[in-house]
Amino acid sequence: MNEYVIRPIRAEEWDKVKELRLAALRDPAAPVAFLETLEQGEGKPDEFWQERAAGGAFGSHVRQFIAEGSDGEWVGTVSVLVEAAGTTDIFDGEIEQAQGHLVGVFVRPAQRGTGLTEALFGAALEWAWGLEEPALARVRLFVHAENARAGAFYRRFGFVPSGKVVPMPTDPSAKELEYVFPRPA
Repeated sequence: MNEYVIRPIRAEEWDKVKELRLAALRDPAAPVAFLETLEQGEGKPDEFWQERAAGGAFGSHVRQFIAEGSDGEWVGTVSVLVEAAGTTDIFDGEIEQAQGHLVGVFVRPAQRGTGLTEALFGAALEWAWGLEEPALARVRLFVHAENARAGAFYRRFGFVPSGKVVPMPTDPSAKELEYVFPRPA
């Protein structure tokens, strides 16, 4: 674990943002882990990836964290979206309180089980709790009902099921379960 650095991305690293996202979309678990297909990701122009990297590197609305090896390879990522109270989320639900939303969780298969996901989540939550405005009441994420491995990790990390279940936008017959991590006292 010490051979990896956990840090936010930099805007000029858009090509690595793209490469890691496409690797995530190639993963066998991608259909139950992401709301995007490999074909959709591959079809996006470089300008999209440049904007995505710039958005994930600066400001207080989104931050993308990566795990970088000593050789410069990116082996994992997670992003935090800030959802403002009174807005609508990706599932068309109303956001009742300022909160963070973890998305895009991915660790390359060779590094799974090494503690990298915990380190990425730790950095993401530290950033989320450090925001002064808006002060986030909680951080949440959604997990596909059939992604038992991810659900088990989230519970071990301290997320708890809220009981909210929503249809997956790409397949309304599939269900997404909301997990929440309340702001520490």
